[in-house]
Amino acid sequence: MTAWTIRKLLAWIAEYLTKNEVDAPRLSAEMLLSHVLGLKRIELYTQFDRVVEKDALDRLHDLVKRAGNHEPVAYLVGRKEFYSLEMEVTADCLIPRPETELLVQRAIEFLRTREGQQHVCDLCTGCGCIVIAIAKGCPDARLVATDLCDKALAVAARNVDKHGVADRIELLCGDLFDPLVPQLDVTQWDLIVCNPPYVSTAEYEALDKNVKDYEPQLALLAGEDGLDVYRRLCEQIDRFLKPDGALMLEIGYAQGPAVRDLLERTALFATITVEKDHQNHDRIVIARRA
Repeated sequence: MTAWTIRKLLAWIAEYLTKNEVDAPRLSAEMLLSHVLGLKRIELYTQFDRVVEKDALDRLHDLVKRAGNHEPVAYLVGRKEFYSLEMEVTADCLIPRPETELLVQRAIEFLRTREGQQHVCDLCTGCGCIVIAIAKGCPDARLVATDLCDKALAVAARNVDKHGVADRIELLCGDLFDPLVPQLDVTQWDLIVCNPPYVSTAEYEALDKNVKDYEPQLALLAGEDGLDVYRRLCEQIDRFLKPDGALMLEIGYAQGPAVRDLLERTALFATITVEKDHQNHDRIVIARRA
């Protein structure tokens, strides 16, 4: 009988996932194997010749087969790294993307230029990755995060506890700004961030199988042109953003001009900047109120 070592398993899984056109096959192989064995990824390489027992092989085989069918590896292992922080994820929330880290980076940079305690609101928080990363980067900030999905908020709550920021982050269930209305201690925020649903109907139909079949439609689809949430944000932002505050939004790769136009129509902002990600796609909009 063949002895399946970590070395052999990594090679076999990566080859299998490559044949099935799964993204990042080697990284996916490492994540699956480290999950089953309860090891850190680096420990796979320090125990390269360790023989893996049959019960672990059986569990691994099932996960690899599911990954080969394009079920997201992040859901299979229940976690995803974001801004150097490990986040729990489930099928109730969108998987954090590396592109979203630019939004966090700009948020932290903005907050560090200001004096006094800063109040931050994160809309459509999902697993809580954005608000937690901002909280870790700005220890004096007070933060509120909202989401329409109570199951996603339950995941966010566990992540908030895991990263030790529960004393500074309040999670509220509801649609966009709706849960903020009763919060009378803070009526306007220094910074509002949002990574909303922004996929159009046509784009949704063309999404890759691993996204369309597994990630929550509620966190993706935003009407015929993908701009529904941005329109609603623009209708309400005046009430919730401080006069010298900033609104930071993640956007789809072709939505820069349209979102800029929506923000300009509010006549609230002194500057509106569209920034591109590392693939040279429009990715975030930063609007500074006068």
